Amino acid sequence: MRKFGSFILGAAIGGLIGSALALLFAPVSGGLVRERIRNATSNIQNDVKSAAEQKSLELRQQLEALQKK
Repeated sequence: MRKFGSFILGAAIGGLIGSALALLFAPVSGGLVRERIRNATSNIQNDVKSAAEQKSLELRQQLEALQKK
């Protein structure tokens, strides 16, 4: 379980860094780069939030199953 959380965190950080670098080196205007960074950051935040909610649901279900035993 701890490995999964570390993986999600690493994937999110790696995705954010990779997205930012790709956008910074792309030949476009500064305003467009900032907009793309905002969008990429928002997408990553949504992905992390979704993964956390899913894991939270799984943990609650496991806890309920253990409490019934």
